[in-house]
Amino acid sequence: MKKVLIITYYWPPAGGPGVQRWLKFVKYLRDFGIEPVVYIPENPNYPLIDESFLKEVPEDIEIIRRPIFEPYKFASFLSKKDTKTISSGIIKRKEKQSFMQKLMLYIRGNFFIPDARKFWIKPSVKFLKLYLKRSNIETVITTGPPHSLHLIGLALKKELQLRWIADFRDPWTQIGYQKELKLTKNSAEKHQRLEKEVLNSADKIITTSFTTKKEFASKTSKPIHVITNGFDTELNAETNLELKLDENFSISHIGSLLSGRNPASLWKTLAEISAENKHFRSDLKLKLYGAVSDEVVQSINEAGLEENLLLGGYISHSEALGLQKTSQILLLIEINSEETKGIIAGKLFEYLAAKRPILAIGPSDWDVARIIEETSSGKSFQYQEERALKEFILSSYQNYRENKLLSDSKNIEDYHRKNLTKKLAELIKK
Repeated sequence: MKKVLIITYYWPPAGGPGVQRWLKFVKYLRDFGIEPVVYIPENPNYPLIDESFLKEVPEDIEIIRRPIFEPYKFASFLSKKDTKTISSGIIKRKEKQSFMQKLMLYIRGNFFIPDARKFWIKPSVKFLKLYLKRSNIETVITTGPPHSLHLIGLALKKELQLRWIADFRDPWTQIGYQKELKLTKNSAEKHQRLEKEVLNSADKIITTSFTTKKEFASKTSKPIHVITNGFDTELNAETNLELKLDENFSISHIGSLLSGRNPASLWKTLAEISAENKHFRSDLKLKLYGAVSDEVVQSINEAGLEENLLLGGYISHSEALGLQKTSQILLLIEINSEETKGIIAGKLFEYLAAKRPILAIGPSDWDVARIIEETSSGKSFQYQEERALKEFILSSYQNYRENKLLSDSKNIEDYHRKNLTKKLAELIKK
């Protein structure tokens, strides 16, 4: 088989969506004649742990582990809570940030470019130069964030005759939290220079969204391919029917719900309907699993929905899959900004596989809205579309009362992880 080296930071037992993309690719690459070799940190500082992913790692796969210096471990001495939330991407609004939070964001943004994993670049390049020469591997793939890993690929590309594919799970300079890092002018320009050099040095670029492809196309003439994230469960209708749907009219969000992802229009709409319909108030259950910011909880409580709210905390991936299939409606939220219209949360594809109606709220021209429309899997709204949102919820509630709340999704097999891996294998072989 043709060998390929995959350089990734997130790997089991890391939890969250970042680990799943390349875990699933590695799982299926051999089916298409590609032998993956995985390069990961030996002592990473993962904000989330999910041991259930370990069983999906192929037993005989070659995995190379090398030490990494993690400054987040030292930052914990200043504030363990702030370090964990910031490393998880949870950043409070400016007016609610403490002095310590502002200081940590400034240090993170200006002293660790492109990110806090920058200290892994030089030792990795030194080790991998020798390894690649010995192992006769001609193709290297880097995946980010953290975008420091792309700088490993960049250095290897400069020093060795190899093919380099750069995979962007999220944008770089256009990612939503970039403007929260209190960057100086010089720091912002350095990010832009590094991004441009990576985009123009890689042989091929992969993005997970159509918007990011369009953005990158204005910065490079190199080939850019969209391979979205996906789902890895069997689409077995009988299995779904065996799971008992929630008796409540449950609206469930599974994953991080940060301060910027706070759809006040949804809480307001639910509160209005609750005031108008006592049965709706007693039936409604708002389920939020994962990291939820204090601001989101406060906003829900201020709408008078505290009795309808269930905060489930972080759950394993296997538990999440079950909850998705038993929820009446699956909720997907994105920050309402120009920078986030290309963000396609990995949970979207698992929502598709769960075959429950999806309610999405996000920015205009959102890539998620395009996929939901193409698959007829639910409805997507912009933040200001309160009237249409209310009509959708009322219609869904009526169907729930009549046991007719179903999803008529179609054409979702394209998003199965195995089919997506086939597209990746074709890129590697070309």
